[in-house]
Amino acid sequence: MLNSELAALELFGGGFMSQETLFDSKGAPVAYIDFDDESTIYSFSGKPLAYLDADNVYGFNGRHLGWFEGGVLWDHCGARAGFRRDASPVFTQFEPFKGFKQFKPFKGFKQFSPFKPFKGVGNIEESLEEWLERGRA
Repeated sequence: MLNSELAALELFGGGFMSQETLFDSKGAPVAYIDFDDESTIYSFSGKPLAYLDADNVYGFNGRHLGWFEGGVLWDHCGARAGFRRDASPVFTQFEPFKGFKQFKPFKGFKQFSPFKPFKGVGNIEESLEEWLERGRA
């Protein structure tokens, strides 16, 4: 297991889910985490956007984007960036079909993780996909 989030992903049959969808603040599916593929976060078009390292979210450029705790993606200011279905504060929409995965870029040297901020109830101002894309530049 990579982190405590995997323990929460137990299925009815006793196995573990290998993929988990991430929704934005409006309940739209934006990306998914593939736990069997180094916990990589992909867009539904197949573009690798970021990855998880324990509870940290990193871009492939090495930039620390935030944390994934309790089914919520948190930014450095304590704002919510995205949600698993069971942690979403709104009804979630149906997920689209997943496209073929593109090749992952090499992972850059990871930034140090900053201190975790106090968690708020607000959401990030940019879209979830834009937030995740900051790790690609």
